[in-house]
Amino acid sequence: MLFLMKKIYLIILLLSFCTGSRVAANGLPINYDGPIKVYRFYPNPASSYINFEFRNISESYTLQIYNFLGKKVFNQVVNGNKITIPVENLYRGIYIYQLKDATGNIEESGKFQIMR
Repeated sequence: MLFLMKKIYLIILLLSFCTGSRVAANGLPINYDGPIKVYRFYPNPASSYINFEFRNISESYTLQIYNFLGKKVFNQVVNGNKITIPVENLYRGIYIYQLKDATGNIEESGKFQIMR
């Protein structure tokens, strides 16, 4: 029973992170009314690195990456139009990214996979 409850909790956690996602699984943007901030991310699945490209973004944004259990594994202020993140030290699996503004509000989120 406890195992089932943990699984349900993880699924709810994953869904809460993915709320507001504006990027398809292939990394291409989905059309919507607001300005796109995370233009694309690639390669997906990643094995040694993943690139995030941004548009319409200022330096007051932060990119954060969480593992499937909700633990933050990466945090960086966005300084330009592209960030390359090495993922060799991360385990295989699904990861969630969140782009947060200066006040901590989630502007965009999505998921990507690490394969080895």
